[in-house]
Amino acid sequence: MKMEVYFYKVLNMSSVVIVVLFLTMVVTKLITSLPSKKKKSVRVPPVLQAWPPLIGTLIRFMKGPISLLREEYPKLGSVFTVKLLHKNITFLIGPEVSEHFFNAFESELSQKEVYRFNVPTFGPGVVFDADYPIRMEQFRFFADALKVHNLRGYVDPMVREAADYFSKWGESGEVDLSVELERLIILTASRCLLGREVREQLFDDVSALFHELDNGMLPISVLFPYLPIPAHGCRDRARAKLAQIFSKIIASRKRSGDKSEHDMLQCFIDSKYKDGRETTESEVTGLLIAALFAGQHTSAITSTWTGAYLMRDKHYLLAAKDEQKKLIEKHGDKINYDILSEMDVLFRCIKEALRLHPPLIMLMRASHSDFNVTTREGKTYEIPKGHIVATSPVFANRLPHVYKDPDNFDPDRFAPGREEDKAAGPFSYISLGAGRHECLGGPFAYMQIKAIWSHLLRNFELELMSPFPETDWNAMVVGVKGKVMVRYKRLHVS
Repeated sequence: MKMEVYFYKVLNMSSVVIVVLFLTMVVTKLITSLPSKKKKSVRVPPVLQAWPPLIGTLIRFMKGPISLLREEYPKLGSVFTVKLLHKNITFLIGPEVSEHFFNAFESELSQKEVYRFNVPTFGPGVVFDADYPIRMEQFRFFADALKVHNLRGYVDPMVREAADYFSKWGESGEVDLSVELERLIILTASRCLLGREVREQLFDDVSALFHELDNGMLPISVLFPYLPIPAHGCRDRARAKLAQIFSKIIASRKRSGDKSEHDMLQCFIDSKYKDGRETTESEVTGLLIAALFAGQHTSAITSTWTGAYLMRDKHYLLAAKDEQKKLIEKHGDKINYDILSEMDVLFRCIKEALRLHPPLIMLMRASHSDFNVTTREGKTYEIPKGHIVATSPVFANRLPHVYKDPDNFDPDRFAPGREEDKAAGPFSYISLGAGRHECLGGPFAYMQIKAIWSHLLRNFELELMSPFPETDWNAMVVGVKGKVMVRYKRLHVS
């Protein structure tokens, strides 16, 4: 009897516990279901699912992030997360969700963590190896070197380099346009950025060293920049030799006190930090390397795509040639900064080629705080602290709700009256970044490409002989795949 009473009491107590637990769950559910703006409208981004678990997304990502975006954007929308082993990469695609990405402060979204693989190439103490305040001052040095009064002084060397280079072409012939333009761009950059000493005396040596630096930037370098492989060894030796060369040039210029040279090298030598400290030889060298890396590939690739499209779409080729004829009638053969600025047709052609083929397929930041984004459909997502946040100029620049017939080459989309990049709002055109981190070298690149193509349009008939080029998705900086063979014939103006 006592045992039965005991079991009855235990059973009764268990029933009470169960009832209490049940009521607690009901009350909790009711409380959590009460209206709450955050709980109701904010959610974490959808996560890409792939098989097999853990490595499935990594396999798809390594095959190509652009193909992944093309497949998943229609299903997951403009905000979604890709889990890559221990990292979460959240994509923000389109102008509606990109404002914070481009305008956030470094304390919120940081470049330093995701771009540290550049440190062995650029060197210690500069750009992504510098603390934020120092890096911002170094970016100020770049901005000062690329102000309009300095850009004006770069035009004459650009024009002379182009004229000298193309004077070596015959009366007619065939060339690989991508190779020719890459060679000319490095010559122009050497004169305007690296200085007279390099261009006139040390070009071959410095060019070869930069080539070794370039070859040391491999896809594996992004994850393991210090991996002891032959390419990294060559990179490090080339970087050390470049430091020796520039140290001698910088020391020589400082000893002479001559500041007459008009190039980026002299701008960096003359730069001072806010506390009055002068730039060191190591910093100047690193900043020059960073400047050349940032601009050389972009300008060469965009120059090539511009030419390929002009030769394929005769309407725009004729429009660009007609613009040059009118400028010659107005100004004669002279080309300066102001005349380059009048080349609106050519500018729109370059801008459209760059929209379709931005050399950088992904831009990334490390998130140091939670933030929200709202899609054009009205969905709000919370992006957690610790995620890598990314966007893709290649994909975002071809969104059909931003650009009409986005895969077509249509420079007139930027003409007055249309201006599709502005009509859709800020951050619709991100080939050169945008907002707080917009590429400082954009004006220099446009000016450089216009100087080259104005010469070609004025002096040659050009015809594309090879098939229209494909995109080389395997390159670190995405350019054209294979040769771009062009037949040229020199024009003789009577």
